[in-house]
Amino acid sequence: MSVERKGYCVNGEWRASVTDTYTPVTDSSTGEVIAEVPRCTAEEVGEAIASAQAAFPAWSALSLSRRVQMMFRWRDVLVDHLDELTLLCAKEHGKNLNESRGDILKAIEPTELACSLPYAIQGSNAVQVTTGFDCSTFRQPLGVVAGIVPFNFPAMIPWGWMVPLAIACGNTVVLKAATPTPLTSMRILELFYEEAHFPKGVVNLVTCTHNEADILLTDERIKAVTFVGTTGVGKQVTATAAAHGKRVQAQCEAKNHALVLADCDLEATTNAVINSAFGCAGERCMALPVCCVEESIADEFVAMLKQKAEAMAIGRAYDPETKLGPLVSAEHKARVEGWIAKGVEEGAQLVLDGRDRVIEGSEGGFYLGPTIFDHVEPGMTVGEREIFGPVVCIKRVHGYEEGIKVMNANPFANGSSIFTQDGYWARRFKLETDGGMVGVNVGIPVPTAYYPFSGNKQSFFGDQHVLGLDGYRFYTRAKTVTEHWFDEGSSARKLDSWEGTVERE
Repeated sequence: MSVERKGYCVNGEWRASVTDTYTPVTDSSTGEVIAEVPRCTAEEVGEAIASAQAAFPAWSALSLSRRVQMMFRWRDVLVDHLDELTLLCAKEHGKNLNESRGDILKAIEPTELACSLPYAIQGSNAVQVTTGFDCSTFRQPLGVVAGIVPFNFPAMIPWGWMVPLAIACGNTVVLKAATPTPLTSMRILELFYEEAHFPKGVVNLVTCTHNEADILLTDERIKAVTFVGTTGVGKQVTATAAAHGKRVQAQCEAKNHALVLADCDLEATTNAVINSAFGCAGERCMALPVCCVEESIADEFVAMLKQKAEAMAIGRAYDPETKLGPLVSAEHKARVEGWIAKGVEEGAQLVLDGRDRVIEGSEGGFYLGPTIFDHVEPGMTVGEREIFGPVVCIKRVHGYEEGIKVMNANPFANGSSIFTQDGYWARRFKLETDGGMVGVNVGIPVPTAYYPFSGNKQSFFGDQHVLGLDGYRFYTRAKTVTEHWFDEGSSARKLDSWEGTVERE
């Protein structure tokens, strides 16, 4: 069976790459190759930048109201194709249908936020700041901006975190799609032009390695870079792009912790941890892979968590009954299995082993069942580093004080949660946790798009986060104007700044 070779998109047109190197895209549930994408050449990346630059003057010159009208239309196109995009996301990524649907919905939500553009980027004005002088501030688009995305949210990250606010503000975009999961983003871009009828060149898309993507960090035509990926790469992206005068927002790794106190609602808490730790097979930066559990309830908590994890239905991502789908690729599955072996080697107690899971009829799929480690001690890397798979680590603590200390010792601080019925501990936690996004009895404390996705420490580099008002500020620059106007015949007038009066000679 022949496999479709995809191209790259420049100026609204899909072009065949001149490269000889293509990367397979698989159905994660079966291991079957369903498409191939090109390793675009440096010249082809340059074409995408040139297309975005050429489209910028006309696009940025459109009125705010016209751009917002187009964003409303774009939102409706995404809603109309929700089921189609959900199935495609599930197939190439491995998320179950509900999780894949959520991925698309999380792209729609920021599109709705972008419709608030005329209100959100209003400037300020002060008259008579000094005698006869007025000052005002307004915001303008930057120009061409770049997005470098990971595999785990093929719709939400490029088409939620990046594109809506960037283009609503008047910028044009070059996307470097994730090679393992590019098909959802490519299909969305087709709809962007074919059904939403955006001007050609407003959004361009390439697939390539980091070597070619480095052009986006150094080319003077690129004014800002949004990156999502590992912390090591995020540091390099931040340093390189900033050295070339670009704005950067780099969302990086996480090792989110939850503090589970003895007074929590145990049933509700374990349900929340199951959803957070094992949802999307743990392949999300807001997963909850570590629980600091108060010792007095730890045995009961672990037993209940194991029981619920064992009951999860594992299967093909697009089967309606599936609760836990496969990992994204064979390579990533091997990496996560390596972490499980590392945890055993370090001495953590393996309560539930998810390795060696085979689904009948889908033996080639990349399946890994829920995995639970108990008695994870300080210094065990399995409890400190991001695994990005369905693995949860239990760290036993003796109350709030020890728990918050253990949590804040971690170098990452994307999100954190506390499970308690006591408002005193909850309030202290909100103030004392290093986590940028905080949950109180919430397993996945991701805010709506109206608030910034605000990681801290080694989880984020930059000064403006994605989404919320931060997103608007990141994709625009401020200008402050000081004005002074003279009356007709002003050459015969003088301004007495000391007395604050104008006298005619």
